[in-house]
Amino acid sequence: MKKVINIVNGITRNPAWNMAEPVNFTLLEGEQVAVVGPNGAGKSMFIDIVTSRHPLIGNGVEYDFSPNRHELNSDNIKYITFRDSYGAENDRTYFLQQRWNQMEISDDAPRVSDALDEAYNLCGADTQQRREFREKIYRLFGIDALQGKLLLMLSSGEMRKLQLVKTLMAEPKVLIMDNPFIGLDAGTREQLRQLLETITSELRLQTILVLSKTNDIPDYITHVVEVNNMKVGRKMTLDEYRAKRSSMAIEGLSDEKKELILNLEYNGDYAEKCDEVVKMNEVSIRYGSHVILDTLNWTVRKGEKWALSGENGAGKSTLLSLVCADNPQSYACDITLFGKERGTGESIWDIKKHIGYVSPEMHRAYNKDLPAIRIVASGLMDSIGLYAKPDEKDYEKCRFWMNIFGLEDMEERTFLKLSSGEQRLVLLARAFVKDPDLLILDEPLHGLDDANRKLVKDIINTFVKRKDKTMIMVSHYQEELPSCIDNHIMLQKARS
Repeated sequence: MKKVINIVNGITRNPAWNMAEPVNFTLLEGEQVAVVGPNGAGKSMFIDIVTSRHPLIGNGVEYDFSPNRHELNSDNIKYITFRDSYGAENDRTYFLQQRWNQMEISDDAPRVSDALDEAYNLCGADTQQRREFREKIYRLFGIDALQGKLLLMLSSGEMRKLQLVKTLMAEPKVLIMDNPFIGLDAGTREQLRQLLETITSELRLQTILVLSKTNDIPDYITHVVEVNNMKVGRKMTLDEYRAKRSSMAIEGLSDEKKELILNLEYNGDYAEKCDEVVKMNEVSIRYGSHVILDTLNWTVRKGEKWALSGENGAGKSTLLSLVCADNPQSYACDITLFGKERGTGESIWDIKKHIGYVSPEMHRAYNKDLPAIRIVASGLMDSIGLYAKPDEKDYEKCRFWMNIFGLEDMEERTFLKLSSGEQRLVLLARAFVKDPDLLILDEPLHGLDDANRKLVKDIINTFVKRKDKTMIMVSHYQEELPSCIDNHIMLQKARS
């Protein structure tokens, strides 16, 4: 059988990019592969070798994409890293402004049709054959219904479809996707699984999925490669991997660390002053003609632990932006936070100092390569960067929470040098570092491997056992919700 990709004893020209041992990997024609492994284990480094981003000594990676339309190997193999984000890659203003205030979006803001036209034109000359291929992709993805939408108003699932369609316009032979299911509700995840199975068959496409959550491996996958401790394991069948995985026990937070959390000094004087942490009365949010929240009534009382759910585009992130004081429209709504009505004189920072917050968008906002401990310390000041130097007492708090999250050896490692999962753990430590009265956790387990998912759930369950701790958590996976959850609110998409 033809070897589409073949690596034998692969060693990179730059020692800094090497795995712990030479890489051996073969992708045979017709195979569909999942790459799995712990956070920081080397999955991204392995993919960089597969795509020749890190060149190898000697003959390098051997490719055979025949028969193919493209002469360049780089046109036959495409790699997508999915993020739940909008706008330009370095647009940090988007987190606090454009997402929550469409009135600031110009009339010529890009739409789906603009992005698709640009992608089509970049992929080659306009020919009848290419037009027919484009129509086939549009039909498979049901893309016509999205053409007129603003990019900023797409749901996570819609954005995922757009990214895939843009990439497929180039007609690659192999498509590598990093965490394609991240941030998608259950229905959209299943649609994407079916869609991937369809396009691999109809477009004769081979896929390599890089997955942190092993339960996300679709049934159409034929083989699994496990990467651990910077070593690439042998390729095994999906059935082999599942049998191996089912026999493995996963440890969580140690009893010793649980006691350390439970014995933290109580600092909830502020929380004692009010019984209702969040109260919303007939709250409506709209961007132009697009209704996000429609006359919502919701009260979160001190000590309650809420799960917030709803399909992509139902308004979960918008709702949390109101609680976190990031949404300018909150001043026009009847909202009370910690017993104080919005707009009665309290500042954003008066509110934020009692809230610990993490979300996919916050993760995206951190694009400066600061040492991990300084990222954690920024949570004490509610800043994206760190603009004041912490004292030693502050650093002791940071080290405490870094130890709780298993980050004690990463204090001086800079943020952008960490894996995505390690970055998420750093941001979680940042959310806990000031011992907040209210935890707001928007998809906190995004990008975490199975062991770290169990660890973080244990930390959450332990933390909220303490007096007056309140929590709101968003997750698209029912099994991710910790056992402490005692209330549930589900948002439905509002009719525009």
